[in-house]
Amino acid sequence: MPAPFGMVVTTVASEAKAREISRAALQARLAACVQLYPIQSLYVWKGELREEGEIALHMKIRGEDFEPLRALIRRLHDYETPEILRFEIAEGDAAYLEWLAETVRK
Repeated sequence: MPAPFGMVVTTVASEAKAREISRAALQARLAACVQLYPIQSLYVWKGELREEGEIALHMKIRGEDFEPLRALIRRLHDYETPEILRFEIAEGDAAYLEWLAETVRK
């Protein structure tokens, strides 16, 4: 069973795509908050070293919502192999976690 709360991280190529995925996750109540960060990524893709600007998304979620959120990201993402990582929140401020739980309550 997943931890009660977590954070999902993904990266996209444009701010427009970041906002599309963020809004869809929030409207579906699969995330309580999404933070967008412009980043520079260096990585190897199909044997080639790449350097590109991206937008990182940090999504605060209930652990049980990871699978539907992963499906939403895959459906909307335009990368062949998108980064979709879930990190468990071991501890957090009680008031913040209460807000998170209330925000994503179905």
